[in-house]
Order: sequence, then C-alpha cells, then structure tokens
Amino acid sequence: MLINAVPQWQGALGPRAQELPEGCAALAELAGRVLGRPVCHVRQSGETSPVAGGIANREVLLANRPAQLAALEAPGGPVLTVGGDCGTELVPIGVARYRYGPGLGVLWFDAHPDLNTARSSPSGAYHGMVLRSLLGEGDPDFAANPALERGRAVLAGTRSFDDPEREAAESGLVTVVPDATDAAALAAALRGAEHVYLHVDLDILDPGEFGGLNYPEPDGLSIAELVAAIDALVGFDVVGAGVTECAGTEGLEVLEPVLAAIGRRLGAAGPHTARG
Repeated sequence: MLINAVPQWQGALGPRAQELPEGCAALAELAGRVLGRPVCHVRQSGETSPVAGGIANREVLLANRPAQLAALEAPGGPVLTVGGDCGTELVPIGVARYRYGPGLGVLWFDAHPDLNTARSSPSGAYHGMVLRSLLGEGDPDFAANPALERGRAVLAGTRSFDDPEREAAESGLVTVVPDATDAAALAAALRGAEHVYLHVDLDILDPGEFGGLNYPEPDGLSIAELVAAIDALVGFDVVGAGVTECAGTEGLEVLEPVLAAIGRRLGAAGPHTARG
C-alpha cells in the first residue's frame, strides 16, 4: 500500500483553505507512522488563477492533475490519497473506475454531497463539484470518462445539501444513507459493488470531535462511530481510499483510529507487524 500526499488547496474557498497543504503533509506523515507505509509527496502548485467557467482556480486545478496521474501509474497495490481539498479525489477515483470497471462503488463519507456543477455552485469552489464530475457531469474538462455508474456512489452521513444537490440526489444519481452508523443500510446500498473506493472528508466528524475542519457542520459523527462504519466494510473489496480537508496541524493524534481503520480495509500492516 502507498500513501500519496496531495496538498492541493485551490479547490476549497473556506476560511481555512490555505491551511490545507500543511494539514495534508502532517496527516500523511501521521498515516505513514500509523500504517507503517512510505509517503509520496505529490508536487502541486501553490498558485491561484482567476475564476473561469464558474470554477475558481480552474487553470491551476487542471495544471495540478498530471502530477497526481503520474503518481498513480504503477501503484503496486491500494493507494491512500491524503488531501488537500476534496478535488484531489477526482484523479484516484477516476483511475479506479478505469481499472476496475463499472462495478466500482464509492462510499462518500462527507458532510456535503459535492454534487454541484459550475452553474449551480453558489461559491465556484471545485471541491463542491467533484462527485458530480466523477459521475460524468458538469465541466467537460473535469467530467470523468468513464464515469461512475448512476447510483453507485453512496452518500453516508451527508447533512448539508444545496437545493440543486438535493435534486440530483433525489433523481437517483447517487444513493443516500442518512445514518452513517447504520451498517446494514450501508451494506445494502453497496450491494452489487464488485470493488469499493472509500472517501472520508473529515467534516463528516462532529466539530467537537476534531477541530481542524475547513467547513465544519454540526451533528456529525464521533470518531468511534466513523471507525465502526469503516470497519463494517469488512466484507467488501476496498481498492483505494482518500482522506481530505484537514486544516492545520493541531490535534491530529485523535485521528489515529480512523487512519488505522482505513488501513485495515486496505490490507495495510501496522508499524509493528512483520511484513514479508
């Protein structure tokens, strides 16, 4: 298993967006220690660019993509992507869809559905559009091809929808499991998926559990609840994972159980486990 640190921040426009690169680096190093795996730091531009086509920093986001693609050319096993903003998931999930075919399911632990398009987004922040792109919709320069199959992406514990995002969800574009602690509902939503990619935006957590959130939302999961939900995927073939939106470097140690749970699903040995 490989850990890729992707310190892109330009897809986020929140008040702590510029703390995401530092948070990404610190969280990736913590993941490396917890999972006993090397960390590859994927170079990303720190520049900004004007809003274009309704997307803030559009030019920079496109320019960042090749380095991430190059880092995934020959991973030799599952990859844990540590962002940065949620836009860092466009490449690894797109690669997973290409490699594993239409049976790929995506479990999206996130306070926000990320289902806007450039036309519907109230902010122009790309991290709120990335799942819609993975479903093949929106700006054609970002839309995945091949795209995720309709209904194969499962929103778990999502609690802050814009109206156009709710309309997209209610149309059946994605599957919604409001209670992310309901293991049976998660399993039912993923039934039929041959492989699963696991996405964790840290704002799935309640702000009282972890303070390093770029877009905190009330009434989130506890760390123990998130760990239990990840562990409930034991019967699925989890082929990749991403953890995103860690703002700053304070208090990261509380996330060790989450990283360890992701490692278990990816088949990673801990630092004290012998490896052949």
